[in-house]
Amino acid sequence: MGKKPTIAFSHLGCEKNRIDTEHTIGLLVQAGYEVDNDEELADYVVVNTCSFIQAARQESVRTIVELAEANKKIVIMGCMAQHFQEQLLEEIPEAVAAIGTGDYHQIVNVIERVEKGEKVKLVSPEPTYIADETTPRYRTTTEGVAYLRVAEGCDYRCAFCIIPYLRGNQRSRSIESIVAEAKQLAAQGVQEIILISQITTNYGVDLYGEPKLAELLVALGKVDVPWIRMHYAYPTGLTPKVIEAIRATPNVLPYLDLPLQHSHPEILRAMNRPWQGRVNDSIIERIKTAIPEAVVRTTFIVGFPGETDAHFEHLMQFVERHEFDHVGVFTFSPEEETPAYSLPNQIPQEIMDARRDALMALQQPISWRRNQAQEGKVVDVLIEQENPETGEYIGRSARFSPEVDGLVYVKGVARLGSIVPVKITEAEPYDLKGEVVSS
Repeated sequence: MGKKPTIAFSHLGCEKNRIDTEHTIGLLVQAGYEVDNDEELADYVVVNTCSFIQAARQESVRTIVELAEANKKIVIMGCMAQHFQEQLLEEIPEAVAAIGTGDYHQIVNVIERVEKGEKVKLVSPEPTYIADETTPRYRTTTEGVAYLRVAEGCDYRCAFCIIPYLRGNQRSRSIESIVAEAKQLAAQGVQEIILISQITTNYGVDLYGEPKLAELLVALGKVDVPWIRMHYAYPTGLTPKVIEAIRATPNVLPYLDLPLQHSHPEILRAMNRPWQGRVNDSIIERIKTAIPEAVVRTTFIVGFPGETDAHFEHLMQFVERHEFDHVGVFTFSPEEETPAYSLPNQIPQEIMDARRDALMALQQPISWRRNQAQEGKVVDVLIEQENPETGEYIGRSARFSPEVDGLVYVKGVARLGSIVPVKITEAEPYDLKGEVVSS
């Protein structure tokens, strides 16, 4: 029997994509394939693509073209394969396979087929698969952190969003399955588990007939891991029961990522999120009352079709009023498969860019003030990197989620992948500096 080919990975896009990549690597390694970091040495390169917005597609295409120019055999996986499988296989001769978002668990079969000379298209029109704790996985994050997917897909149909077309309807894993995987991760020394799905507050609706996030958090509270962080909490799903579960479960961080997208009821109605305009202000006040130490991050879209100066001013005042810890701002991206693509009164890119810059300029001193409130405090920091030249460590406090929030630059003695007490000595607009507190 001949030697099995070597496979490299190029990972693009969100953390849901990252989990798909990790399971794909795990399945290949289990089947005896060698996975190499060096694309030049590999026989195949699997590109896990993103197709969420135009900029993400451009990055995916650029990566694929560069590999094609290097005469690499390319397996295109993920959202772009789900979206454009026919064009990709026709227009890129080096592309030997396209694997959809619900089909990556068949990676070993795909490689076996392309090794026999077949050009493989494996894209389920309606993705239904979701990996669980029994699916092999090779983590690609720093040693102290892991993502745990509680559900896949989405039942909402926001006017700007293509995700339901790419990843299918919501399908939740059972509480028992999620807790089993959390225990596996804890046994590997993971210090922080980040729960992700499209709408984590809707967790369990498809499986149990009602949301079960509160019950899930309570169950995860019994797992021996210091930090459990939750991403993508829709405001309507933050019921008193969920807020109480966050407040009462010691290892669940009081960190809430609320993808609000806008504040004005008319824009939210146009976005097909009409329910949200009634609850934005009240839910934020309810969170602050119930959990005074809560850290709140949110994202907004500026330049949605029909957004007037008055609508944008409403959003500016909303951000000023609530003083969020972290804010991300995106300009509207028209996606062909979505209703928003054909809406009238599309906004010119230069106006969208100016609104994004104005909102970020408004938020920066707010973020800085929130950081300054940390000065002089001793906070737990998860150590993730070491700068060999300066001897300085880089980590995150519980206030900061990976990739999207700030960092803590730490002086002193620490071990990678551990949580250590750090006295904060200096605050910058987005980052903090501190020193390890000796025991």
